[in-house]
Amino acid sequence: MSELIWHEVECGGYTADLPLWEELADSLGEEEAIMELGCGAGRVTLHLAQRGAHLVIGLDRDRELVEAVWERGRGRSAEAEHIDVRELDSFTTRFGLVLAPMQLIQLLDDREARIACLACALRNMRPGARAAFAIVEEMPAEFPEGALPALPDVRQVEGWIYSSLPLEPAVDDGSIVLRRLRQTVDPDGNMTDELNEIELQVLSAGMLEDEALEAGLQPAGRRQIPATEAHVGSTVVLLEKEI
Repeated sequence: MSELIWHEVECGGYTADLPLWEELADSLGEEEAIMELGCGAGRVTLHLAQRGAHLVIGLDRDRELVEAVWERGRGRSAEAEHIDVRELDSFTTRFGLVLAPMQLIQLLDDREARIACLACALRNMRPGARAAFAIVEEMPAEFPEGALPALPDVRQVEGWIYSSLPLEPAVDDGSIVLRRLRQTVDPDGNMTDELNEIELQVLSAGMLEDEALEAGLQPAGRRQIPATEAHVGSTVVLLEKEI
């Protein structure tokens, strides 16, 4: 099954973080560029380009998702590169803002990988530029008794129905496993389902700030993104490159 379809079902309608990315983008000069790490199919990259950002370049290691950005970004100030964020070489462009939405940094295996990612971001930032990394510090408390269960994210594409229902996450000492029940109904009414799991490494804002210092970035504050019915809330760690 195409990962692009599930990405659109589960992430395409998520908007809770957009006001913060807009605010950070609006603080840039007229001709400053933005880099998004883990851009997926371009939810943030294309949104900021459509709002008038000078140039937004998204990076992702999934080629199918990058190609979707290429297709959808035609005629806009948006581009995408098929690159692992831990192995990023220097661009000719120096970016005024680097964004890493939706817990991208926690998908990396360990501290060493995170520092490599932070160092790659640093190399491509202009002096005084900012970076913003969204993380989940802890899972929310259980819903109170009587609360309605989460609703699935649903899309219909060419007669097929795709449904993704958030389930209770699994948490241990080192990781948070976000789980969804994916169900597909074909045009003849046949249904299949599968359990999808995404493992996030446990990471606090303080830990990320310490790793950023090791990579050469300075902590510059924190912001909060509220939870929605289908997505956990996030802490956004702001970082700066020294002038």
